[in-house]
Amino acid sequence: MSAAVDAFLAMLAAERGAAGNTIAAYRRDLKGAGEVVGDLVAARSDDLARLAPAWANLAPASVARKASALRQFYAFLADEGWRSDDPSAALPRPGTRRPLPKILSHDEVAALFAAAEQEAASGDPPAVRLLVLLELLYGSGLRASELMSLPLAAVPRDAPFLTVTGKGGQARMVPVSGRARMALSRWLALHPGGSKYLFPSRGKHLTRIRLFQLLKELAIRAGLASEKVSPHVLRHAFATHLLEGGADLRVLQTLLGHADIATTQIYTHVDAARLVALVNERHPLAEKRWRLQRSAGGTSGAG
Repeated sequence: MSAAVDAFLAMLAAERGAAGNTIAAYRRDLKGAGEVVGDLVAARSDDLARLAPAWANLAPASVARKASALRQFYAFLADEGWRSDDPSAALPRPGTRRPLPKILSHDEVAALFAAAEQEAASGDPPAVRLLVLLELLYGSGLRASELMSLPLAAVPRDAPFLTVTGKGGQARMVPVSGRARMALSRWLALHPGGSKYLFPSRGKHLTRIRLFQLLKELAIRAGLASEKVSPHVLRHAFATHLLEGGADLRVLQTLLGHADIATTQIYTHVDAARLVALVNERHPLAEKRWRLQRSAGGTSGAG
């Protein structure tokens, strides 16, 4: 592999915190592309166009991943001065997009919380535990595996953050809301002890399968279709609702623990009308346009 590829992979590790497995996957994708087109640094658009037939038998998700790796690589080359152009427009694009998880509306999330809070009011330990699980899935966007394996030591004392170990053993800090901290405090007072895990079960910790079952049962009690609710759907709702509220995609990438922002971009299925409204309201030219319109109106009125 070329020095440029090594430099790109080093950047992924140093600046984006990419895990070893992620870097190895990028290396394989770039090496495979190089075997088809030759020197990637010197490749032209027509060279990259040869990748389409070479990848013809791959699944759309695989094509999207490989193309994403190359687009990032060429953006890096341009940023670092290795190239003055970007030939990545010639890369093949998969025919179908990565399927999105099921979507929960704000009202459906509210129904889940209403049911969980009502049950937790009894002080029953399993009910309080379920409320905490719900708070951390939807309020912090944790993966099911991250949530289940949380050690007691990860629970914040003063700072409103959890220390989470994600994919590839990468640690990150995730925010914990005030209401989630209150639920955590209630659960810690009921924690059975004798375990290093926050959610112990049979000598280890609660399993992802059991978490899945608990959420399905809660959905039914909340009057929702059980097939609409899962740990990943709640993580997806966390991401979607933050974007709807104006969150930055790079911030969301950090919160979700994605090494590649292309993964985060699957959450950008926000309606076009909201995006147009956001540009009209937040873009610097919007304020300038408003002042011009007010000035024109004032001139017209004076005449």
